[in-house]
Amino acid sequence: MTNPLHAGYYADDAMSRTVPVLENVEIAEATWRIRFAFPELAAGIVPGQFLMLRIHGLTDPLLGRAFALYETIDMNGSLHAVDVVYRIGGNLTRRLCQVLPGQRLDVWGPLGNGFSSPRVADHVIMVAGGIGQTPFLALGQELLGKRSYGRGLRESSRASRVTFCYGARRSSYLSDVEKFTAAGIDVRIATDDGSAGHHGLVTELLEQLLQDEGDHHSRRVVCCGPEPMMQATAAVARRYSVPCEVSLEAPMACGIGICFTCVAKVKDADGQWDYKRTCVEGPVFDAELIEW
Repeated sequence: MTNPLHAGYYADDAMSRTVPVLENVEIAEATWRIRFAFPELAAGIVPGQFLMLRIHGLTDPLLGRAFALYETIDMNGSLHAVDVVYRIGGNLTRRLCQVLPGQRLDVWGPLGNGFSSPRVADHVIMVAGGIGQTPFLALGQELLGKRSYGRGLRESSRASRVTFCYGARRSSYLSDVEKFTAAGIDVRIATDDGSAGHHGLVTELLEQLLQDEGDHHSRRVVCCGPEPMMQATAAVARRYSVPCEVSLEAPMACGIGICFTCVAKVKDADGQWDYKRTCVEGPVFDAELIEW
């Protein structure tokens, strides 16, 4: 049985810096992309990992918040900056959208385990709801061989085809769709109100894909978004016997496994469940191991 106290679960590779903001722009309704200079983090972080961020000098909110890697930025031939995409909701994000270039953030990372890279797959289907699209631009580019991440130490899997099933309440919430398309990713849209793409649930897009394709190819599903959507995605993948990973969006206070506020029920090798810290044993888990 894997020991959760093993050093492999610690945040030993995490770095903490106070860094300058380079850009902070709105890219969809209530959705912003912030870019900050942090070369060491840009060089080390991999798709699916996250970082903790707080606004330097503010004590309200006092604690940082977890954000997934969106993209790393090359400037003058070397990785220099990190992009994070966020949606305005709580106290921190309402303040964060007012931050101007030149202001500073307190950032620590990389944190968490990132998406696994077990083998070559013919087709990887990325399923996102709401702001859950944020890990998938980097992952899709990596899978298609367009980008590499993590100081060249990560043995990334490759896919012949990558499809991105992206669900949102309405079209105004869809962000950076053109970037996914430009990367060679097949984008399928679903909206609750029918204002763009499929009128219905994003899981219906996934089921249609798996049904139309049959079992002639090796397939893999990765998912991030609201918990009910991830649970439904896992159920669809199970029906078609397709491996599925989910990236849990749990509230975190520390990000390094000390506070135990982000625990999830995860099955062990004996089929019994135990609490695992999303920030260190996750945030990415095999969907079959989650006690929803």
